[in-house]
Amino acid sequence: MKEEKIIVPANGYFMLFLFLLVFFGSIATMITLKTPWPIITIVLSLVMAFGFVMVQPNGSRVLLLFGKYVGTIKKNGFYWVNPFYTKKKISLRASNFDSERLKVNDKLGNPVMISTILVWRVQDTYKAAFDVDNYENFVRVQTDAAVRKLASMYPYDNFADEGHDEDITLRSSVNEVSEALEKEIDERLSIAGIEVLEARIGYLAYAQEIANAMLKRQQATAIVAARHKIVQGAVSMVEMAIEELNKNEIVELDEERKAAMVSNLMVVLCGDKEAAPVVNTGTLSH
Repeated sequence: MKEEKIIVPANGYFMLFLFLLVFFGSIATMITLKTPWPIITIVLSLVMAFGFVMVQPNGSRVLLLFGKYVGTIKKNGFYWVNPFYTKKKISLRASNFDSERLKVNDKLGNPVMISTILVWRVQDTYKAAFDVDNYENFVRVQTDAAVRKLASMYPYDNFADEGHDEDITLRSSVNEVSEALEKEIDERLSIAGIEVLEARIGYLAYAQEIANAMLKRQQATAIVAARHKIVQGAVSMVEMAIEELNKNEIVELDEERKAAMVSNLMVVLCGDKEAAPVVNTGTLSH
């Protein structure tokens, strides 16, 4: 037997009625006839009582007879089976697993802290019971291994200024990374009959030893990008101002005056602080 076998055993309520009938009938017979022979049926009825089993919703019982797999009860209810069966309980409910924060290296070699949240449940009770030693521990170990492999496949973030421009990163490509993680874990847990319902990154950050340096780098990148945007806007505004002055013939500007005006406008528009205007009532030379 290498696969799961679903069985539906005898009705427990009928067997309970039969048990009570035999047990109390034997006691009454022994008292009435004053003979010890009904003791045999009493003992047999007591052995029979060990065969009762109750299966709750989303639960199962794996049945073994002296080490041989007999089948699995998945339908909830009250049943009776062979008293000599070994009944192993396996839950079919969905379970959550929040892994520990692991320190791993991403694709670029940067140390990052990462953890995952996994939602799983047992799909094949035979594999969960007999193909692995402890299926719950198997889930934990294989999930950690899958997270380590995933982190090494993608960079934490894009570094376009250094020539590392990736389509998928751990920080920004949440859906793509979650799909890859779910597929990787599902392949690893299929040997244990485990179905992966959901897998996603629960925690992601740079390791402590480089967190401050990476934060400064991100801030510097943001400042440079902002300055670049400011300069582009300032150049556009200066160009528009000169065109409007020439178009409306408000004032005639020679090359020296244009250069001075461009310089003043760029200082005002690109400066961090408010500019203090100076009124010049003379010429540019005085």
